[in-house]
Amino acid sequence: MLPAPFSSLPNSASTNFELHAGAYVFRLGGKPFGLFFLVDGEVHLIRHTKSGDAVPIHRAYAGEFFAEASLFSDAYHCDAIAQTHSKLLKIDRSQTLALMETNPRFSIEISTYLARQVQDYRRLLELRSIRSAQERVLSAVADGWLKGNILSFAAQLGLSHETVYRALSDLAKAKRLEKVARGKFRMIRR
Repeated sequence: MLPAPFSSLPNSASTNFELHAGAYVFRLGGKPFGLFFLVDGEVHLIRHTKSGDAVPIHRAYAGEFFAEASLFSDAYHCDAIAQTHSKLLKIDRSQTLALMETNPRFSIEISTYLARQVQDYRRLLELRSIRSAQERVLSAVADGWLKGNILSFAAQLGLSHETVYRALSDLAKAKRLEKVARGKFRMIRR
């Protein structure tokens, strides 16, 4: 069964599959056949600069959807590559659009979900505008952005991993964060 907001779709609208690290979920320019729910693993959505450098535009972690824009696009706008062994659900585009046309409640749920994503991306832009690395890291941890590993977290924040490690260490020493496991921190409630 699919998680909300796609739980209203019939079981036939989703397909389970697995990919090994380095495998493509889809490629830039490919015809969209659906969006995806990441059951387990990590997938990066990547575009390439004119000089060929890979630029991650989104990092999807277990429990997240990605490629939602494919519902309304004629082609995928990036590559999606599994970073680790990943288990996914492919959600059929045509069945999703058909249900949106006939079920106003489902359409509102999808719209609400997409609006929250816009808010999250705006918050990420706000976080990236914080000049102090410590304050940027602290704010991001408080917002729950430290989901995967430190390297991915650092890249998401636009900081080097060394800077993030140092900021996390300094914040823990200052008792603003608590280290709960390797690479895992939480806010200290005051």
